[in-house]
Amino acid sequence: MTGAGPDGGLDGELDGGLDGGLDGERAYLAECEAAVRRMIDGARSNVVVGERVAGDRYSAERLGYDLRSQAKELEERPDGPPFFGRLDFGPASAEHGGQRYYIGRRHVSGGSGRQPMVIDWRAPVSTAFYRASARDPRGVSVRRRFGWSRDPVALTGFEDELLDGGQDPGQDPGEGSGDEAGATADVTAGVASRIVAAEIERPRVGPMRDIVATIQPEQDELVRAGLEESICVQGAPGTGKTAVGLHRAAYLLYTHRQRLSRAGVLILGPNRAFLGYIAAVLPALGEVDVEQTTVDGLLARGPLRAEDPEETAVVKHDARMARVLRRALYRRVTRPADGIAVPDGSYRWRIGAEEFRLVVTGALRETTSYGVGRERVLSRVVALLLRQAEARGQNVNAAWARRTARAVTGYVDAVWPAVRPEEVLAEVLGDPAVLDEAADGVLSPAERAALLWARPPRSFRSARWSAADMVLLDEISGLLERPRGHGHVIVDEAQDLSPMQCRAIARRSEHGSITVLGDLAQGTTPWAARAWRDQLAHLGRPEARLIALTTGFRVPAAVVAVANRLLEELAVDVPGTRSFRTDGRLAVRAASDPGEGTVAAVRAALGHEGSVAVIAADTALDALTAALAAGGVEVSPLGDGTCAGRVTAVPVSMAKGLEYDHVVVVEPAQIAGTGTRGPHLLYVALTRAVSRLDVVHTRPLPSWFPEPADAVGDLSY
Repeated sequence: MTGAGPDGGLDGELDGGLDGGLDGERAYLAECEAAVRRMIDGARSNVVVGERVAGDRYSAERLGYDLRSQAKELEERPDGPPFFGRLDFGPASAEHGGQRYYIGRRHVSGGSGRQPMVIDWRAPVSTAFYRASARDPRGVSVRRRFGWSRDPVALTGFEDELLDGGQDPGQDPGEGSGDEAGATADVTAGVASRIVAAEIERPRVGPMRDIVATIQPEQDELVRAGLEESICVQGAPGTGKTAVGLHRAAYLLYTHRQRLSRAGVLILGPNRAFLGYIAAVLPALGEVDVEQTTVDGLLARGPLRAEDPEETAVVKHDARMARVLRRALYRRVTRPADGIAVPDGSYRWRIGAEEFRLVVTGALRETTSYGVGRERVLSRVVALLLRQAEARGQNVNAAWARRTARAVTGYVDAVWPAVRPEEVLAEVLGDPAVLDEAADGVLSPAERAALLWARPPRSFRSARWSAADMVLLDEISGLLERPRGHGHVIVDEAQDLSPMQCRAIARRSEHGSITVLGDLAQGTTPWAARAWRDQLAHLGRPEARLIALTTGFRVPAAVVAVANRLLEELAVDVPGTRSFRTDGRLAVRAASDPGEGTVAAVRAALGHEGSVAVIAADTALDALTAALAAGGVEVSPLGDGTCAGRVTAVPVSMAKGLEYDHVVVVEPAQIAGTGTRGPHLLYVALTRAVSRLDVVHTRPLPSWFPEPADAVGDLSY
């Protein structure tokens, strides 16, 4: 039996027991690093050569772009190791009998005529690395996981999992090396890998990392779901739902490269800080051409110069506004009262009023959008006149058709006028008569009053638009003309989307599929979803498969115990979280002053490794930041999600999706009292910690907060 051994060749015998142990793996690592350098040099050389061989200008530009993109992707390789796992297939495997494969983030070529030195984690054969088990080994004899140190990157050890019940063909039982994940060791089937556990529990500093080395079977199934399938992932805190979405994007781009390079992949996050936090994941996996933005960024048409009160924003985000806006737009279409007369020299071509009405009503009945309907009326009127001209022997050509189209445009404008979205919305918000007509039987008088501008602008050009107005303008734009679609759309924190925002996303994924990620318990907007089926219907995918992830890999048991207590108080039907980890610490600090208590908690946190976040009600954060500064603690604002210091001040409204090793939640009662969704905001705040959670309070704690005897893990008061 043959396979690619640590020497990089194809003649390594897999039936002889030893493969050089850790020293052999380190030698193979050196060969992989050299191969990567050769690939980068080759890509650079291809760019130079490619500029000279293209047959025409377009081909040269296309080839140059492709080659430069390839070179850029290779040069922007991740800081981590070239491989993280190895698969040894047993002789009984029909397709891979006796073969050995190293699994990594990127493909590493073995050179002409040789199998790859490292297989991309997205390749079909790599599926076995994530899903093989003792119950279903998938032909795998041994699964090896590698432990690594960082700064510098170095191979420190490995673990072997024997899936076929036999002996390890590639490890010297007496050889090993110290590792933060444990020394070289055998791992029997069903026992959690120490390397996996150490990677999951590794301190979190800086932006989000990929989880490609630790993807669990249930996550891998979602990552590798087909392009045609839409899925919805209800993910409890720390279950990796965001990572699943990002790795799914990378997998789909790898598997359907040509199709998605044309249609594109769109990733939507809740805010700019979140996008900054996840920005490094896809480039580390070799994908740089993915559009990542927020829903507000996607719908932006100009600066936001107004802010709606909550009661107004709630109405604007309601799904019924789609009907109101459609009525307001199509009320402009009228039945023709007169016919059409087009002069052509000394003759006039005519269309009677009734025939003109039939054209308009036919277009209304068939139209897919307002703009298409208008163009259909114009083209059909020109076609009627063209037939008249041909019947009279008129010489009809393209110039005649263009001249005639210009002549009838005024008639069409009178019954089906061209319009801008801003004109329509300005009428709805500024003219009570228009709003009453469009909203009759749809909105209540109180809801209409909430929509109307107190002081309408002189024209739509001087209107001051809000974020909610951008959603309405996009709805009208979608009625006028369909927006560009994407081959796949991934929406994170989707529980917070309004029905109107969902409709905007649905328009951009009409001919593609979507991945919906979220947690109903973390819904913090006034219009947050309470049931996924309703939300999926608004997104245009009521048939999407719904999956719940309930194992928290990042949130420790001590934190999960408190979060599950609060979960019982929230009006959502979601399962509780189970923690993969048995570590973690929860400390509750009663303080006479919130600033002093926060400073003490942060100073204690800085004695541990990892990132620290202070999370508080938005209105309380400035005072806490000032207290920390006065206490000599350097604090970074949240900004775009990338902070230079270890301590970050995070307003609770922006905390969703972020993770920190040590979190200090200040004044839970104040957070819980923030609007109708205050308890959900507190749930978000309590579940941002991946190692230690401090709760600082001067007010009484909520009644559901656990007593020390009820706690899981290390609970101290």
